[in-house]
Amino acid sequence: MITHCTFGKRVVVLDTSAFVAGFDPFSLSTLQMTVPKVEEEIRRNSMMKMRFEMAIESGKLEVKEPKHEALVEAKNSANKVGDTGKLSETDIQLLALLIELSTEGYVPQIVTDDYSIQNVATNLGIQFLSLSTFGIKRLLEWVRYCPACHKEYSSNVKFKECQICGMELKRKSKRPPKIQNQESNLLKQKKQD
Repeated sequence: MITHCTFGKRVVVLDTSAFVAGFDPFSLSTLQMTVPKVEEEIRRNSMMKMRFEMAIESGKLEVKEPKHEALVEAKNSANKVGDTGKLSETDIQLLALLIELSTEGYVPQIVTDDYSIQNVATNLGIQFLSLSTFGIKRLLEWVRYCPACHKEYSSNVKFKECQICGMELKRKSKRPPKIQNQESNLLKQKKQD
């Protein structure tokens, strides 16, 4: 539900890779959220775990479970661009949270180094910030193809071999337009703080 308090309010969603790269939730005054699966992944590393738990206890970070409808929409969006096979359950939860926050009137941005999450988020019109990688430069739409006879299939086909010659299918991207390279709102905010 969109309220006057949430409409247009910025929120930063954090992937596990943000914590792996050393992101400090205390470096921003912006509302920050993540999903339960990220919390599970972080519990494996004591330093990240400590930083994560301190951020939750201080109210800097909120862990939110996305609704079922948002999970379905996230899977459909990933399927549309052909990234379904490259996304984990954690990734789908993060994308669902982004979708849910958007429908609630927030302006979400995700901090992730995962190219598939970046691709689906970009397709959804959601900005990303990568910390350890350059990030995607183009919106990618994947197709499956046969390297022997060059037959192309949609990215979401269930079979793994070419229906013509039987060769194992590979994945490649179509050549889409370049993403406009703008300075991230997150970086602008950090400079202002």
